Amino acid sequence: MADLVSVPALSVMLIVPDAAAAVSWYARALGAEPLWDLGGVAGLHVQGAPFFLHETVPGKKREQSPTAVGATTTRIELFLDAPHELIDRAAQQGATDIEPMTDHDAPWGTHRQGGFTDPFGHRWSVGDRTPLQRFPGLTWESA
Repeated sequence: MADLVSVPALSVMLIVPDAAAAVSWYARALGAEPLWDLGGVAGLHVQGAPFFLHETVPGKKREQSPTAVGATTTRIELFLDAPHELIDRAAQQGATDIEPMTDHDAPWGTHRQGGFTDPFGHRWSVGDRTPLQRFPGLTWESA
């Protein structure tokens, strides 16, 4: 087993107005599965890619949901084998601002990507794994 201390990790925690509603929506729309749920704070994963949710805390102005402030400054990027299926599923569950899959020329070749905005105001870009292929030697097992 890899020494977890030596393996860096980056986590994304999305601020949402209602954590229980968000857990339910991400499960239906993205197929997210729970890692843990502390009530108001939850860990989920989509096909092994973890992300976290935190319910807004009254009086904590610096941690507001995108819907509360009317904007978002972060885009969540998810790379998987069938991005179009996830985008379609999210759209069926009420995601908005659907961006259809498009081919993009990139230094590593063609990259397919689309996106949507979830009901909590977070913008998601969903694409194939090609941006990760430019890092030789990186495999999902070694990460």
